[in-house]
Amino acid sequence: MDYKTPLSELQNRMARFKERMDKDCPNWQTAVIFSKLNLLYFTGSMPEGMLIIEREKEPVLWVRQSYERVLKESFFNEIKPMKSYRDAATAYTNLSNTVHIETSFVPLDMYKRFNKHFPFKNYESLDHQIAMTRAVKSSWELNFMREAGKLHQKITLERIPQLLKEGISEAEFAADLYKAMIEEGHMGTARFNMFDTEMLIGQIGFGDSSIIPTTFNGPGGHRGMYPAVPVLGSRERKLKKGDMVFVDAGVGINGYHTDKTQLYMYNDSIPEEALKTHNECVKIQYDIAEMLKPGVTPAHIYETIINNLPEGFSENFMGYGKRQVKFLGHAIGLTIDEIPVIANGFDEPLQENMVFALEPKKGIKDFGMVGAENTFIVTPDGGENITGDQPSFIEI
Repeated sequence: MDYKTPLSELQNRMARFKERMDKDCPNWQTAVIFSKLNLLYFTGSMPEGMLIIEREKEPVLWVRQSYERVLKESFFNEIKPMKSYRDAATAYTNLSNTVHIETSFVPLDMYKRFNKHFPFKNYESLDHQIAMTRAVKSSWELNFMREAGKLHQKITLERIPQLLKEGISEAEFAADLYKAMIEEGHMGTARFNMFDTEMLIGQIGFGDSSIIPTTFNGPGGHRGMYPAVPVLGSRERKLKKGDMVFVDAGVGINGYHTDKTQLYMYNDSIPEEALKTHNECVKIQYDIAEMLKPGVTPAHIYETIINNLPEGFSENFMGYGKRQVKFLGHAIGLTIDEIPVIANGFDEPLQENMVFALEPKKGIKDFGMVGAENTFIVTPDGGENITGDQPSFIEI
């Protein structure tokens, strides 16, 4: 499999981005991209540098580190070396007064250094335009996501059951799981768009660890190592008979993720309340997936589901106690948490080949977080599940 982004792919992405800018920001003239992930998307490489896009000119990728590597990795047309912003600035004598930048990424110090050598007067955001360009996946991108989905299924069904042994700690299980994921072909990281967010694998918890408060904006929970590292899992919490095991993990190939949550029941029968609640969450996931069609808005899906929950089901739904999140799923691709989101306020209609992780979940006191999560492609016939359908607990 060739992991280098084809030139035709890069050209199509740039054309769609410019079309989106023309639609949303009709007076735009200059856009500058700094974040490595967006540089990867538009150029096929992740250097320290910047991409300057002028409306009527060929975009230029300016590379500080490493120019040699980018030349080997990227088919992008215009790649130039720079030691600092000062070097690149000499090529732009008539820069527009307003520059569009990634306002959710660019720190104030970086902005000041850039503005020192590129003395524009105003800035505007291009975050939404990039996000919505990235939201619609090409066939090339979907190939990697489908492969990641197959890998996700294998890890879920074959590798994890072999790792769960009485007395193993959450942290030990997380380490073993990470090793197994790498062995199977996982790219080794789970990237997030959310500011200042770290997570190596995902959320992992034994029993009620999965409803412990976290620093992460999601319905599930986990103990973490300690306050400085609230990820992976606890060294003290050991697996015992009757534990539910909650595994919400991201798997990726060549930058592209799938997201899946699977529940396991260790050496005991599944409590009736937990099974009933879990099955209702699975049904909700199917109901959402049926609505993942072009033309439907995420807000409509969210309102339809929330307004038709069974009586009393909203308590501890999408989070335990007062920690409920206000979404049912999220777009996914180069990061786990992309837009659009299945939530109120997202009123732009879905497009074919957008991809979503759907995760209806509900917390149960003294037991944990039950529910389902899988990754779906938007199609005219509804969501295509690419992470496999294991709707019930897997008993160990």
